[in-house]
This record gives sequence, structure tokens and C-alpha cells, in this order.
Amino acid sequence: MAAINGYQGYTAVAAPARTTPSKQTVPSAKTVDTQSVLKRLQSELMALMMSGESGISAFPEGDNLFCWKGTITGSKDTVFEGTEYKLSLSFPNDYPFKPPKVKFETSCFHPNVDVYGNICLDILQDKWSSAYDVRTILLSIQSLLGEPNISSPLNTQAAQLWSNQEGLFVVTLDVFLYDYLEVWMVLLGVWITRLL
Repeated sequence: MAAINGYQGYTAVAAPARTTPSKQTVPSAKTVDTQSVLKRLQSELMALMMSGESGISAFPEGDNLFCWKGTITGSKDTVFEGTEYKLSLSFPNDYPFKPPKVKFETSCFHPNVDVYGNICLDILQDKWSSAYDVRTILLSIQSLLGEPNISSPLNTQAAQLWSNQEGLFVVTLDVFLYDYLEVWMVLLGVWITRLL
């Protein structure tokens, strides 16, 4: 038996080796300075405006830099070509160490978008990196429109139509958009009638 600090009966045991976490250490929300988050968001806004990317845009909602409204247009040679979609982007206090919450505000019939506008996109979840920015997010969503991830659908009906018969998906998409616009036209008519 070994003696440690004068005590008998203790055997020295090596401390377990410390392992380095595989993921980047994320500071707690308390340690992220709000001013640095605001500065990052301002920088991203400027970079997005200067990028001149076709079919994507986003701007803060009023004076609140933590809430943005975005727009993406379906890419050429996809079933969504030319269709414009509105998005909401809500940035957490510990951005960019945590991803923003991004949702479709315009109804979108798509395998990776549910009826509430939630988006199944890995970079908005477990594959998020603080190196990503708003431009990357918008381009990724725009790309997802034309190239859905059928293995991880939020809308199984859209996924089945996409997988089995792309032509049928296009017809369903057209009907979906028509019905959506028809409802808004009725609501607009009611609103105009009330004004008169």
C-alpha cells in the first residue's frame, strides 16, 4: 500500500486524460456581448447588400437588428422558378454561436417545409457554424427549394409527390399557390369593402 500525504491504504490512481471537445466551445449567452452581436449583424447586412446576389435579400424589421425579413426567389430551371417567398429571421442573443430561427412566412409546398413555415435544413440545426452568415442561410434555402432533402422531410406528402412524379408535384404546387392567392384576394376584397 502506498502512503499519500502520510495516510496508509491509498493507491495512487492516474487522473483520466482530459479530452478535447470535438465541437467549438460555445460561450454562454451571458458572455456574448450584445454590442458585438449587433456589430456582427450590421456587418452581415452590409455584406449582403454589397454582394449583389440574385434572388435573395434581407433587412432588419424596423430598428430591431435581431428580427429580419428576408426574400428568396426560386432559382431558374426549378419548379419554383420565379416564385417569391418571404421569410422571417430571428437572431438569438448568442448569435453567431447559435443559429437564427428562420421560417417561411409565405406558404411553401415543399418536402422540407411544414405547414407552419418551419424549415428542415441542417445548417439551421446541428450543422450550424459561427462562420455562416445571413447570405449563406438565404442561398442555402434557395438551393434547398430546387434540391430538397427527401430523406428528411417535414412535409411527407410533398416528399412523396417529389420522389414519384415531379410533374404531379408541379401541378400540386400550382394549385397550392393558386388557392393561397385566391384566399388572399377574398380577404383583400373584404378589407376594401370595409373601407368603403
